[in-house]
Amino acid sequence: MNYLVRTRGKRLNQSFYLQDAETVAIQLLGKLLVTNIDGHITSGIIVETEAYCGFNDRASHAFGNRRTRRTETMYKQGGHAYVYLIYGMYAMFNVVTSQEGYPDAVLIRAIEPVEGIDIMLKRRQMDRLFPRLTAGPGVLTQALGITTRHDGLFLPESNIIWIEDIGNTVKPNELVRTTRIGVDYAGEDALLPRRFYIKNNPYVSKK
Repeated sequence: MNYLVRTRGKRLNQSFYLQDAETVAIQLLGKLLVTNIDGHITSGIIVETEAYCGFNDRASHAFGNRRTRRTETMYKQGGHAYVYLIYGMYAMFNVVTSQEGYPDAVLIRAIEPVEGIDIMLKRRQMDRLFPRLTAGPGVLTQALGITTRHDGLFLPESNIIWIEDIGNTVKPNELVRTTRIGVDYAGEDALLPRRFYIKNNPYVSKK
């Protein structure tokens, strides 16, 4: 299926991603993350995110203006996909935000499946739909078919991975803001409330 025949929602344009990481992290909640991998459309509503704020954030890969082969994507203009591997097996999907040269990014931590659930189950080697299908940054990429080969894609123009506004509005009383997960190494920055999720959604990852 080609994106051009989809009518579900409106693709986010670059101006959305040029905002700061925390703003994007909050506004991505309720948006639809879509992939078209090997001709299979899969998608899910973003229900959990984390913001990583570049130079001064000890939890960020780019803290202290660190530039490596892996982090170079973070320095691109907002709207690029930053995908990296952890534990040698889990791809982590992030959205680069802000202006070029400012290495801010938002990690997508969990989605609620919408389209292509049968494909997601097959990719995850599951036979029934449970929240663990996509409740976590390493498993949602497996379900959606995202790998490190997608690092650097420009989401506003990509027909492989993109994000749509489908009209969902997350009300203030539905938004939960907490500390991030798995960043104890970041010292006092580990205490910053830069994780956001939709209250009571079963697909939010567990600490």
